[in-house]
Amino acid sequence: MGFVFDPPEVTQVPVRGSDDAFPVREIYCVGRNYWEHRKEMGFEDRDPPFFFKKGRYSIVNCPDGGEASIPYAPQTGNFHHEIELVVAIGKEGFEIAKEDAGQYIFGYAVGIDMTRRDLQIKMREKGRPWDTGKNFEFGAPIGPITKASGPEPLTKGRIWLSVNDEMRQDADLEELIWSVSETIEDLSKYSRLYPGDLIYSGTPAGVGPVVAGDVMKGGVDGLGEITVRVT
Repeated sequence: MGFVFDPPEVTQVPVRGSDDAFPVREIYCVGRNYWEHRKEMGFEDRDPPFFFKKGRYSIVNCPDGGEASIPYAPQTGNFHHEIELVVAIGKEGFEIAKEDAGQYIFGYAVGIDMTRRDLQIKMREKGRPWDTGKNFEFGAPIGPITKASGPEPLTKGRIWLSVNDEMRQDADLEELIWSVSETIEDLSKYSRLYPGDLIYSGTPAGVGPVVAGDVMKGGVDGLGEITVRVT
């Protein structure tokens, strides 16, 4: 028995310093996980973390020292950047204690959660899922994955993004409301995590629109930088 059409190719992200690639399974994203970003979005309470997903077709690989491009997303007039630390899971786990979270981390990368903000807000006001605002093709640029250097999850380091060399987002991972360990603990209560899962851990304040021709540059200390042009 064969397939009725060719199955899609495996979505993969390069692993820095290796010829190997990280095969992507699921993409989880954490909403409103920096205090100042919560405030700019109109929220000031410390709710438990909440999650949404992006499809594997969202992945756009950004090469070291090079430039990737993404199209301006359809059906939006307010296309936003959100720089994020991405956590790559390398071990299966369920109901993971935060003290053990580091054992499940393969590595980290720099990512951007591109957002159709007008569609997201429209759905939020109607109490509907965010899919049209968050989940679309080419909406998750990512740099190469850097293998974790030890069992302790990242807890600090500068995270930033500029547009046309103008700084837009500039913060530290210490400002995460829910740390990487706490995020893994909470997410794994609801979903069994598997090797190949990616977690976009949330964005700091300073999100804003981009238009065709804009060039985004972003980075996280120790994980390199990515450059993405909007076409």
